[in-house]
Amino acid sequence: MNQTGQTQDELKTLVAQAALSYVVPGEYLGVGTGSTVNKFIDALAASGIAIKAAVSSSVASTQRMQSLGLPVVELTQVERMAVYIDGADEIDGHGFMVKGGGAALTREKIVAAQADRFVCIADASKRVEVLGSFPLPVEVIPMAAPQLVRQFKALGGQAGLRMAHGKPLVTDNGQHVLDVVGLRITDPLGFENAVSQWPGVVTVGVFAHQKANVCLLGTSQGVQTTVYD
Repeated sequence: MNQTGQTQDELKTLVAQAALSYVVPGEYLGVGTGSTVNKFIDALAASGIAIKAAVSSSVASTQRMQSLGLPVVELTQVERMAVYIDGADEIDGHGFMVKGGGAALTREKIVAAQADRFVCIADASKRVEVLGSFPLPVEVIPMAAPQLVRQFKALGGQAGLRMAHGKPLVTDNGQHVLDVVGLRITDPLGFENAVSQWPGVVTVGVFAHQKANVCLLGTSQGVQTTVYD
């Protein structure tokens, strides 16, 4: 709880409401995944803003939007979106992010790449000076996981397979996720470029090429807006 008595949950609600002002009526809207995005979906449904349709980055977000009566279409039906709204596990002062805590990083990166603008919504705990405090998610082809663990070890990181209900977590794409700790990512663009080339990596959770254009950060002083472009 921060100095004003607001919980992390309440800060997420604040930024979710603030993100409504970035929704373009009558246009396609990209929607991410996670607890903060869930609050945005709820706020969007209650707002009455008429969008053409939403493009979702995960099965979970699709189901939530459909249950609230929001129209959802496949990305294959859309050439571009005005805006993509999603959370982050970490975001630095340049708009570079670590994402994938909800295991939807691949679809998030694909959807974000087709949006004109990426609006990141997060609470103040997600703001960092250097990426790497949050375990870095990497979606991988299962047979490559042991070798990728060794490659991250050579970089000084410790990679572990993400588990769910006693079994390796399976993403919406049918793959596994490694979570890597012990990294200090001082060059997000270079890191994303390098790791993306490793055989067996589907997507690395560093969002440098698809970085945030705007960050709405929930703080004890209210919503702090940072524009990076």
